[in-house]
Amino acid sequence: MKLDLNKIINVPLDKAQYFQEENKKTQIYLHHTAGGGDAKAVSRFWNSNETRIATAFVIGHNGEIVQCFSSKHWAWHLGIDVEDFSKNGTAYQNLNKSSVGVEVCNYGQLRLKSGKFYNYTGGLVDPRNVTTLEKPFKGFVYWEKYTDAQIESLRQLVTYLCETYDIPKTYRDEIFQIDKEAFKGTHGIFTHNSVRKDKSDIYPCPRMIDMLKNL
Repeated sequence: MKLDLNKIINVPLDKAQYFQEENKKTQIYLHHTAGGGDAKAVSRFWNSNETRIATAFVIGHNGEIVQCFSSKHWAWHLGIDVEDFSKNGTAYQNLNKSSVGVEVCNYGQLRLKSGKFYNYTGGLVDPRNVTTLEKPFKGFVYWEKYTDAQIESLRQLVTYLCETYDIPKTYRDEIFQIDKEAFKGTHGIFTHNSVRKDKSDIYPCPRMIDMLKNL
């Protein structure tokens, strides 16, 4: 199924919250919010500060796609600087400008204590909403589940963005770790892990990987 653009919900950020200049888009970065499942609430939160940290799209637990600003425009969403590029042997470029960021509503890593799962805020998580990885990722085996609706909406959205901006859909395992191809500005789909060691979004959920392999 293709993306129905009419189903995208606009919850626009104030113009002061992002940069209206248009740039050629060559990369897509997948994030998760480290928060609850309401995509509209994420946009409202970003509007409440002055940091210009945001992504163009947010996908809620129910698969709802919220658009915060045009994908032609940009905001800070990677948190990298000149030093990060130097460490990876590449010249600095503002990848925030040349990429489209997509957030998936998800708390991320979970802890198992006394037979119950908790997110990092201490919130209790239903076992049905837990993904157990075969081996730890960034020190954690248990993660909040990306919902089927989210994965399908992300598939449709990423496919649309790749076709709109002529971005390759090729999957690479390296996107879940520091990836020099990301720093080089290589065209493609990446995750926040690709440019930040301290980040764990998105995590390598097998269902998510299967989707990315079959775009």
